[in-house]
Amino acid sequence: MRSLLPVLLLLASLPGLAAAPPAGGQMLTPVAARPQAPGFELTDIDGVRHRLADYRGRVVIINFWATWCPPCREEMPSMQRAWAQLREQGVVMLGIDVGEDEDTIFEFTASYPVDFPLLMDRDSAVVRAWGVRGLPTTFVIDAGGRIRYRAIGGRRWDDAAVLDRIRALIPH
Repeated sequence: MRSLLPVLLLLASLPGLAAAPPAGGQMLTPVAARPQAPGFELTDIDGVRHRLADYRGRVVIINFWATWCPPCREEMPSMQRAWAQLREQGVVMLGIDVGEDEDTIFEFTASYPVDFPLLMDRDSAVVRAWGVRGLPTTFVIDAGGRIRYRAIGGRRWDDAAVLDRIRALIPH
């Protein structure tokens, strides 16, 4: 059994072979303490600087990911579909790539096109400040800058129940 463990872990990480994430409200874990989100300033692949503080007053989805991460690649199309539904409602989506450069990310977007900003945490300082232990990890920040939800592992971001939870945070 011990010799099978690495093979089983490899198979579980391959796109399409891992179990699908649960649907609905179970996909986002509420963060009971609702701590203030750690600030950051990062550059996207086009050289534009983004500060979390610039988005105060808006709901922000922050996804920590990497191009080499199978669950990250698997969830990226659903993130784009969610973004297409949420951006007109003032929700911000930021992908924070951990440890890679713009050329690597640009090549990735040829196969996984997205039009929300992809920021670079080249030295992993932001991922450490946020306490991320695995990729992908996503946080949903409310308009007051507090962490409301966390999701560890891949998700279907365009699931209706997930979108409803995010929309419920939008200030009216």
